[in-house]
Amino acid sequence: MNYAVVDRGDKLSQELAQLFHNMAAEKGFARNEEKPEIVISIGGDGTLLQAFHSFSDRVADVAFIGVHTGHLGFFADWKADELEELVHMMAENEPKVVRYPIAQIELDTTEGHSTHFALNEFTLKGVDNTLVAQIDINDELFEMFRGDGIVVSTPSGSTAYNKSLGGAVIHPSIESLQIAEIASINNRVYRTLGSSVVLPQHHHCDIISRKEQRLQLSFDHLNITRNDIRSIRCSVAGHKVSFARYRPFPFWNRVREAFLGYDVK
Repeated sequence: MNYAVVDRGDKLSQELAQLFHNMAAEKGFARNEEKPEIVISIGGDGTLLQAFHSFSDRVADVAFIGVHTGHLGFFADWKADELEELVHMMAENEPKVVRYPIAQIELDTTEGHSTHFALNEFTLKGVDNTLVAQIDINDELFEMFRGDGIVVSTPSGSTAYNKSLGGAVIHPSIESLQIAEIASINNRVYRTLGSSVVLPQHHHCDIISRKEQRLQLSFDHLNITRNDIRSIRCSVAGHKVSFARYRPFPFWNRVREAFLGYDVK
């Protein structure tokens, strides 16, 4: 088994990464930072987002495992004190591989086109003033938006920024995108739906800039600023992200523990 480790960079995560390397060597695993089959993320959910983007060019060929150094997160199946158990199960068992949809974001700028991907969400905000944009769904005008910004989330990211904006929590097996507004302004010129919208896999939305404006674009934790955006197309990507599961941890259990705190015996 070829593997790579991405850690958060703090002392505990680095120590756990070295411990994993030591135990993995004893099991005959091959450390391969260029072409791993399995990527181990040690830290938090943010670390796994970093791992995803580090291997975004090979996301169809790798599976991710999250080890959380704090509380269990949405992407982490394992705690720090379970590292030895994880290595043992990796050596003795075949994982169940689950695949979840990701977002494809295509930018049309004065310099040309570029394509980006997001595991949780794509966020668009105005830098100097409110964002002004036309929202099309399937090449038809849907609404004229003015406000702080727009969040386009995957089902995996529906529990993150999207939820704080009043969006729905969606199971990651459902191939879809969700559009949520950040502080929209509604008047006789700009009129928005005011609630999140869920698009199925075969639909797309276009965010069309309606004035010269400096915009901040965020692909999960990666931020760029541009003043030459003409339009942005958001859709469900043609490939998915894979997670290697060596034990069950149902999505709704994660939601319950993260937001409701119920401990089921």
